[in-house]
Amino acid sequence: MASDFEEIDLTRIRTISIRERESRVTLRDFGDPMKGGRAFSRWRAALPGQLAVRRLEELARGMRRAGSGGGEIVWMIGAHVIKCGLSRYLIELMRRGYCTAIAMNGAAAIHDFEIASFGETSEDVSKGLERGVFGFARETAEGCFAAVSRGRAESWGLGEAIGRSLDERKAPHREYSILAAAHRFSVPATVHVAIGTDILHQHPGFDGGAWGDLSARDFRIFAAKVERLGRSGGVALNVGSAVILPEVFLKAFSIARNLGAPFDRLTACNMDMMQHYRPSTNVLSRPAGFGGASIAITGHHEIMIPLLYSFLLS
Repeated sequence: MASDFEEIDLTRIRTISIRERESRVTLRDFGDPMKGGRAFSRWRAALPGQLAVRRLEELARGMRRAGSGGGEIVWMIGAHVIKCGLSRYLIELMRRGYCTAIAMNGAAAIHDFEIASFGETSEDVSKGLERGVFGFARETAEGCFAAVSRGRAESWGLGEAIGRSLDERKAPHREYSILAAAHRFSVPATVHVAIGTDILHQHPGFDGGAWGDLSARDFRIFAAKVERLGRSGGVALNVGSAVILPEVFLKAFSIARNLGAPFDRLTACNMDMMQHYRPSTNVLSRPAGFGGASIAITGHHEIMIPLLYSFLLS
Protein backbone atom coordinates (compact mmCIF):
# COMPACT_ATOMS: atom_id res chain seq x y z
CA MET A 1 0.00 0.00 0.00
CA ALA A 2 1.37 3.41 -1.00
CA SER A 3 1.77 6.31 1.39
CA ASP A 4 -1.21 8.56 1.98
CA PHE A 5 0.99 11.61 1.44
CA GLU A 6 2.30 13.40 -1.61
CA GLU A 7 5.98 13.03 -2.48
CA ILE A 8 7.92 15.50 -4.58
CA ASP A 9 8.81 14.25 -8.05
CA LEU A 10 12.60 14.46 -8.30
CA THR A 11 12.56 13.49 -11.98
CA ARG A 12 11.57 17.12 -12.62
CA ILE A 13 14.98 18.25 -11.31
CA ARG A 14 17.42 19.93 -13.72
CA THR A 15 21.10 19.35 -13.11
CA ILE A 16 24.17 21.31 -14.24
CA SER A 17 27.76 20.47 -15.00
CA ILE A 18 30.20 21.10 -12.18
CA ARG A 19 32.09 23.32 -14.63
CA GLU A 20 29.09 25.68 -14.64
CA ARG A 21 29.30 25.96 -10.86
CA GLU A 22 31.43 28.43 -8.96
CA SER A 23 33.58 26.56 -6.43
CA ARG A 24 35.18 28.40 -3.52
CA VAL A 25 37.90 25.83 -2.74
CA THR A 26 40.51 24.56 -5.20
CA LEU A 27 43.75 22.59 -4.96
CA ARG A 28 45.66 25.88 -4.72
CA ASP A 29 44.14 26.35 -1.25
CA PHE A 30 45.37 23.03 0.15
CA GLY A 31 48.15 22.81 2.71
CA ASP A 32 51.41 20.94 2.24
CA PRO A 33 52.46 18.94 5.33
CA MET A 34 55.83 19.91 6.74
CA LYS A 35 57.14 18.74 10.06
CA GLY A 36 58.78 21.25 12.36
CA GLY A 37 62.55 21.61 12.22
CA ARG A 38 64.98 23.16 14.67
CA ALA A 39 63.37 26.58 14.46
CA PHE A 40 59.96 25.08 15.24
CA SER A 41 61.41 23.10 18.15
CA ARG A 42 62.88 26.29 19.63
CA TRP A 43 59.61 28.14 19.13
CA ARG A 44 57.67 25.29 20.69
CA ALA A 45 60.02 25.14 23.67
CA ALA A 46 59.45 28.85 24.24
CA LEU A 47 55.67 28.51 24.46
CA PRO A 48 54.09 28.89 27.90
CA GLY A 49 53.36 25.57 29.60
CA GLN A 50 49.69 26.41 30.06
CA LEU A 51 46.19 25.62 28.84
CA ALA A 52 46.01 24.75 25.12
CA VAL A 53 49.77 24.22 24.83
CA ARG A 54 49.67 21.61 27.57
CA ARG A 55 46.62 20.01 26.03
CA LEU A 56 48.32 19.78 22.62
CA GLU A 57 51.39 18.23 24.26
CA GLU A 58 49.19 15.71 26.08
CA LEU A 59 47.36 14.81 22.87
CA ALA A 60 50.61 14.38 20.93
CA ARG A 61 52.04 12.17 23.70
CA GLY A 62 48.91 10.01 23.69
CA MET A 63 49.05 9.61 19.91
CA ARG A 64 52.76 8.73 19.94
CA ARG A 65 52.14 6.22 22.73
CA ALA A 66 49.27 4.60 20.81
CA GLY A 67 51.26 4.65 17.56
CA SER A 68 54.26 2.89 19.07
CA GLY A 69 52.23 0.49 21.21
CA GLY A 70 49.80 -0.86 18.64
CA GLY A 71 46.83 1.16 19.91
CA GLU A 72 44.06 2.58 17.76
CA ILE A 73 44.02 6.24 16.72
CA VAL A 74 40.53 7.00 15.43
CA TRP A 75 39.79 10.29 13.68
CA MET A 76 36.25 11.63 13.20
CA ILE A 77 36.03 14.63 10.88
CA GLY A 78 33.48 17.06 9.57
CA ALA A 79 33.42 18.54 6.08
CA HIS A 80 35.29 21.71 7.03
CA VAL A 81 38.47 19.71 7.62
CA ILE A 82 38.55 18.99 3.88
CA LYS A 83 37.25 22.40 2.81
CA CYS A 84 40.04 24.02 4.84
CA GLY A 85 42.64 22.19 2.74
CA LEU A 86 43.87 19.70 5.34
CA SER A 87 43.51 16.39 3.51
CA ARG A 88 47.21 15.86 2.91
CA TYR A 89 47.97 16.23 6.63
CA LEU A 90 45.59 13.41 7.44
CA ILE A 91 46.90 11.31 4.57
CA GLU A 92 50.45 11.72 5.87
CA LEU A 93 49.36 10.90 9.44
CA MET A 94 47.64 7.81 8.06
CA ARG A 95 50.85 6.80 6.29
CA ARG A 96 52.86 7.27 9.50
CA GLY A 97 50.46 5.24 11.65
CA TYR A 98 48.85 8.17 13.48
CA CYS A 99 45.44 7.44 11.96
CA THR A 100 44.27 3.82 12.10
CA ALA A 101 40.65 4.61 11.19
CA ILE A 102 38.87 7.69 9.91
CA ALA A 103 35.14 8.40 10.01
CA MET A 104 33.39 11.27 8.25
CA ASN A 105 29.94 12.56 7.49
CA GLY A 106 28.40 12.53 4.04
CA ALA A 107 29.39 16.10 3.21
CA ALA A 108 33.07 15.36 3.88
CA ALA A 109 32.92 12.39 1.51
CA ILE A 110 31.39 14.55 -1.22
CA HIS A 111 34.09 17.22 -0.84
CA ASP A 112 36.75 14.49 -0.90
CA PHE A 113 35.27 13.04 -4.09
CA GLU A 114 35.04 16.43 -5.81
CA ILE A 115 38.58 17.48 -4.93
CA ALA A 116 39.98 14.17 -6.20
CA SER A 117 37.88 14.19 -9.35
CA PHE A 118 37.73 17.84 -10.37
CA GLY A 119 40.28 19.73 -8.25
CA GLU A 120 37.57 21.97 -6.79
CA THR A 121 34.72 21.84 -4.28
CA SER A 122 32.49 23.93 -1.97
CA GLU A 123 30.03 25.79 -4.11
CA ASP A 124 28.70 29.24 -3.26
CA VAL A 125 25.44 28.24 -1.59
CA SER A 126 23.74 31.65 -1.79
CA LYS A 127 24.45 32.06 -5.49
CA GLY A 128 23.39 28.48 -6.16
CA LEU A 129 20.09 28.96 -4.35
CA GLU A 130 19.45 32.18 -6.26
CA ARG A 131 19.96 30.34 -9.57
CA GLY A 132 18.01 27.29 -8.35
CA VAL A 133 20.96 24.95 -8.87
CA PHE A 134 22.52 24.53 -5.41
CA GLY A 135 23.69 20.95 -5.00
CA PHE A 136 22.84 19.81 -8.53
CA ALA A 137 26.27 19.11 -10.01
CA ARG A 138 25.67 16.24 -12.38
CA GLU A 139 29.17 14.72 -12.42
CA THR A 140 29.38 14.52 -8.62
CA ALA A 141 26.10 12.63 -8.41
CA GLU A 142 26.85 10.27 -11.28
CA GLY A 143 30.31 9.39 -9.97
CA CYS A 144 29.18 8.74 -6.41
CA PHE A 145 26.10 6.80 -7.49
CA ALA A 146 28.24 4.52 -9.70
CA ALA A 147 30.64 3.89 -6.78
CA VAL A 148 27.76 3.05 -4.44
CA SER A 149 26.11 0.73 -6.97
CA ARG A 150 29.33 -1.27 -7.33
CA GLY A 151 29.91 -1.14 -3.57
CA ARG A 152 26.54 -2.68 -2.89
CA ALA A 153 27.19 -5.47 -5.37
CA GLU A 154 30.58 -6.18 -3.76
CA SER A 155 29.38 -5.82 -0.12
CA TRP A 156 31.73 -2.89 0.58
CA GLY A 157 31.17 -0.04 2.98
CA LEU A 158 30.45 3.46 1.71
CA GLY A 159 33.91 4.89 2.38
CA GLU A 160 35.58 1.87 0.80
CA ALA A 161 33.33 2.07 -2.28
CA ILE A 162 34.12 5.74 -2.95
CA GLY A 163 37.82 5.37 -2.10
CA ARG A 164 38.23 2.31 -4.36
CA SER A 165 36.44 4.11 -7.19
CA LEU A 166 38.72 7.15 -6.97
CA ASP A 167 41.86 5.03 -6.74
CA GLU A 168 41.04 2.43 -9.37
CA ARG A 169 39.83 4.87 -12.01
CA LYS A 170 42.88 7.04 -11.30
CA ALA A 171 40.99 10.22 -10.44
CA PRO A 172 43.23 13.08 -11.60
CA HIS A 173 43.83 14.51 -8.11
CA ARG A 174 43.51 11.35 -6.03
CA GLU A 175 46.67 12.22 -4.08
CA TYR A 176 44.47 14.75 -2.25
CA SER A 177 41.78 12.19 -1.41
CA ILE A 178 41.54 10.83 2.14
CA LEU A 179 39.23 8.03 0.97
CA ALA A 180 41.54 6.96 -1.87
CA ALA A 181 44.55 7.04 0.47
CA ALA A 182 42.69 4.95 3.04
CA HIS A 183 42.06 2.34 0.36
CA ARG A 184 45.74 2.29 -0.60
CA PHE A 185 46.89 2.05 3.04
CA SER A 186 44.18 -0.47 4.05
CA VAL A 187 42.88 1.92 6.70
CA PRO A 188 39.11 1.72 7.39
CA ALA A 189 37.46 4.94 6.19
CA THR A 190 33.77 5.07 7.04
CA VAL A 191 31.05 7.47 5.90
CA HIS A 192 28.01 8.06 8.10
CA VAL A 193 25.06 9.47 6.19
CA ALA A 194 21.91 11.10 7.52
CA ILE A 195 19.47 11.05 4.61
CA GLY A 196 18.33 14.53 3.65
CA THR A 197 21.49 16.29 4.84
CA ASP A 198 23.65 16.06 1.70
CA ILE A 199 23.36 17.48 -1.81
CA LEU A 200 23.30 14.06 -3.47
CA HIS A 201 20.02 13.23 -1.76
CA GLN A 202 18.35 15.89 -3.96
CA HIS A 203 19.08 13.99 -7.19
CA PRO A 204 16.55 11.68 -8.84
CA GLY A 205 19.17 8.90 -9.05
CA PHE A 206 19.73 8.75 -5.29
CA ASP A 207 19.03 5.24 -3.98
CA GLY A 208 18.35 5.53 -0.27
CA GLY A 209 18.35 1.77 0.17
CA ALA A 210 21.83 1.39 -1.32
CA TRP A 211 23.31 4.32 0.59
CA GLY A 212 21.69 3.15 3.81
CA ASP A 213 23.03 -0.37 3.29
CA LEU A 214 26.62 0.80 2.76
CA SER A 215 26.49 3.37 5.56
CA ALA A 216 25.09 0.75 7.95
CA ARG A 217 28.02 -1.52 7.06
CA ASP A 218 30.37 1.40 7.76
CA PHE A 219 28.80 1.82 11.18
CA ARG A 220 29.61 -1.79 11.98
CA ILE A 221 33.17 -1.37 10.71
CA PHE A 222 33.55 1.78 12.81
CA ALA A 223 32.08 0.07 15.88
CA ALA A 224 34.65 -2.73 15.55
CA LYS A 225 37.42 -0.14 15.61
CA VAL A 226 35.88 1.59 18.63
CA GLU A 227 35.75 -1.73 20.49
CA ARG A 228 39.47 -2.26 19.80
CA LEU A 229 40.05 1.36 20.84
CA GLY A 230 38.40 0.64 24.18
CA ARG A 231 40.65 -2.36 24.77
CA SER A 232 43.93 -0.94 23.40
CA GLY A 233 44.14 2.36 25.27
CA GLY A 234 44.23 4.49 22.13
CA VAL A 235 43.09 7.93 21.04
CA ALA A 236 39.79 9.20 19.61
CA LEU A 237 39.72 12.64 17.98
CA ASN A 238 36.59 14.47 16.89
CA VAL A 239 37.53 17.36 14.62
CA GLY A 240 34.80 19.59 13.28
CA SER A 241 31.68 17.42 13.58
CA ALA A 242 29.14 19.00 15.90
CA VAL A 243 26.36 16.40 15.72
CA ILE A 244 26.62 13.35 13.46
CA LEU A 245 30.00 11.86 14.39
CA PRO A 246 29.61 12.45 18.16
CA GLU A 247 26.28 10.61 18.00
CA VAL A 248 27.74 7.80 15.91
CA PHE A 249 30.67 7.52 18.33
CA LEU A 250 28.36 7.29 21.35
CA LYS A 251 26.40 4.40 19.81
CA ALA A 252 29.60 2.57 18.81
CA PHE A 253 30.91 3.21 22.33
CA SER A 254 27.73 1.68 23.77
CA ILE A 255 28.19 -1.44 21.62
CA ALA A 256 31.80 -1.74 22.78
CA ARG A 257 30.78 -1.40 26.43
CA ASN A 258 28.12 -4.07 25.90
CA LEU A 259 30.91 -6.34 24.64
CA GLY A 260 33.07 -5.58 27.67
CA ALA A 261 35.59 -3.00 26.41
CA PRO A 262 36.83 -1.09 29.50
CA PHE A 263 37.89 2.27 27.98
CA ASP A 264 39.98 2.91 31.09
CA ARG A 265 43.00 4.02 29.03
CA LEU A 266 41.24 6.05 26.33
CA THR A 267 42.41 9.56 25.43
CA ALA A 268 39.55 11.47 23.79
CA CYS A 269 39.94 14.87 22.15
CA ASN A 270 37.45 17.32 20.70
CA MET A 271 39.05 19.96 18.48
CA ASP A 272 36.82 22.59 16.92
CA MET A 273 36.26 26.31 16.47
CA MET A 274 33.85 26.14 19.40
CA GLN A 275 32.94 23.48 21.94
CA HIS A 276 29.48 22.16 21.14
CA TYR A 277 27.23 20.14 23.45
CA ARG A 278 27.32 16.74 21.73
CA PRO A 279 31.10 16.51 21.22
CA SER A 280 31.70 17.75 24.76
CA THR A 281 29.28 15.19 26.18
CA ASN A 282 29.51 12.17 23.85
CA VAL A 283 33.22 12.30 22.99
CA LEU A 284 34.66 13.77 26.19
CA SER A 285 32.70 13.65 29.44
CA ARG A 286 30.82 10.34 29.09
CA PRO A 287 33.83 8.27 27.92
CA ALA A 288 36.08 9.96 30.52
CA GLY A 289 33.82 8.57 33.21
CA PHE A 290 35.45 5.17 32.64
CA GLY A 291 38.89 6.38 33.68
CA GLY A 292 40.40 7.82 30.51
CA ALA A 293 41.52 11.36 29.70
CA SER A 294 39.56 14.05 27.85
CA ILE A 295 41.08 17.01 26.01
CA ALA A 296 39.18 20.00 24.61
CA ILE A 297 41.10 22.24 22.19
CA THR A 298 39.39 25.25 20.64
CA GLY A 299 40.80 26.69 17.43
CA HIS A 300 40.52 26.88 13.67
CA HIS A 301 41.21 23.60 11.86
CA GLU A 302 43.55 25.17 9.32
CA ILE A 303 45.85 26.19 12.17
CA MET A 304 45.34 23.47 14.76
CA ILE A 305 45.79 20.38 12.57
CA PRO A 306 49.11 21.56 11.06
CA LEU A 307 50.19 22.53 14.59
CA LEU A 308 49.29 19.08 15.95
CA TYR A 309 51.09 17.51 12.97
CA SER A 310 54.28 19.41 13.84
CA PHE A 311 53.92 18.66 17.57
CA LEU A 312 53.70 14.97 16.71
CA LEU A 313 56.65 14.86 14.35
CA SER A 314 59.10 17.41 15.75
